[in-house]
Amino acid sequence: MSNLDPMSTRQPDPDPILEADVFARDCASRPVLQNVASRWGVLALVALRAGPYRFSALRRRVDGISERMLSQTLQTLERDGMIHREVQQTIPPHVEYTLTELGAAVAEQLAGLIHILESNIDTITAAQAEYHRE
Repeated sequence: MSNLDPMSTRQPDPDPILEADVFARDCASRPVLQNVASRWGVLALVALRAGPYRFSALRRRVDGISERMLSQTLQTLERDGMIHREVQQTIPPHVEYTLTELGAAVAEQLAGLIHILESNIDTITAAQAEYHRE
């Protein structure tokens, strides 16, 4: 039997900032990925690549999103450092949304994914039809 205290042989928990691994259950990057990769997160980020948007214009651009869902999506993306919200001192006050540097990098990658999907929609719909025939 060892004289070592079993608690003293435990390895310290790895620093989650240094050990980011989206596949790990408790990794801080996993919920951010979920926010960015959500249907509305993707569309809001890619829409903002075109430049600053006010809330109502962004809602028109992201067709089908409710006001409540857009508001929640923008708040989440702002919290995650993907977008910047600026209140303009006008009467009435206007709020404008832009991408941060990180948000622009993420949106660029998402735009590439969208391009692949849109360019291959015929192949995708054929695969879907084939799947449903079986």
